Amino acid sequence: MKTVVELKNVSKVIRGRKIIDDLSFEVNEGEVFGFLGPNGAGKTTTIRMIVGLIRITSGDIAICGKNVVNDYEDAIQNVGAIVENPELYKFLTGYQNLQQVARVIKGITNEKINEIVEFVGLKDRIHDKVKTYSLGMRQRLGIAQSLLHDPKILILDEPTNGLDPAGIREMRDYLRNLAAEKGLAIIVSSHLLSEMEMMCDRIAIIQKGKLINVQDVRSNENKAHQDYVCHVNDPKKALKLLVGKGYKVKEHKDGLEIEMEKDQVPNMVAILVENQILIYEVRRISKSLEDRFLEITNNKEVAAHA
Repeated sequence: MKTVVELKNVSKVIRGRKIIDDLSFEVNEGEVFGFLGPNGAGKTTTIRMIVGLIRITSGDIAICGKNVVNDYEDAIQNVGAIVENPELYKFLTGYQNLQQVARVIKGITNEKINEIVEFVGLKDRIHDKVKTYSLGMRQRLGIAQSLLHDPKILILDEPTNGLDPAGIREMRDYLRNLAAEKGLAIIVSSHLLSEMEMMCDRIAIIQKGKLINVQDVRSNENKAHQDYVCHVNDPKKALKLLVGKGYKVKEHKDGLEIEMEKDQVPNMVAILVENQILIYEVRRISKSLEDRFLEITNNKEVAAHA
């Protein structure tokens, strides 16, 4: 996949304190890339550096191969962004808000505005005043503003803040569709683990300004070896038997935990049955993003459900 955004050894020092410490990662076209960390971890500061709102202390940021510091105008024309909240004129209609943006960007026609309005699902309400919009509708109008100039990357800082569960799901589905249909690279920052797990393809975990890890959200599902729980009537006998057959087995609160490939499950079951061990359940253990996040950060105090 083509790399759209690349950060190399990026740091930010404010009043003698290192807020961002040597960040390096890349974002590819057509993917939703999550930027995950507790409040105060440095997510918004990093986004502000990417879009040029604050200066980089050291390191490099490139957007579509253009350096943000040395070639800012060429780099930033590829970016659509909402940092914190979309800025809207509430006394104007949604359509008039889009026209205001179109006035400062060359080549945006009414046909283009109508196309984006249709795409974000605001056709029925676009001529109503923004003050009558729900928070979710305002978020979509903000995204419409960001898409008018056909950017290669969309950057959203905490896009689900303040949304109700239905609005969060709508935003999640919309962003997934946007990445798939338009091939955009999308960066989404959040501290909500469950939402990031359902929304993103990859996630960068940041803590105290440092990059802890970059995870493929579904990497655990694609591993050749998986962990299974086997609930049996005689765990000690089953453990000894399976270890003798070369299986990687350890005790589990529900019986045994066995690491094996999917194709090995029937053979494991057959071994136990042949030795008169009763099997009540075999299930695959799916580690959630929260489990992996806490394993990586080793910090139980991170706001996993804030």
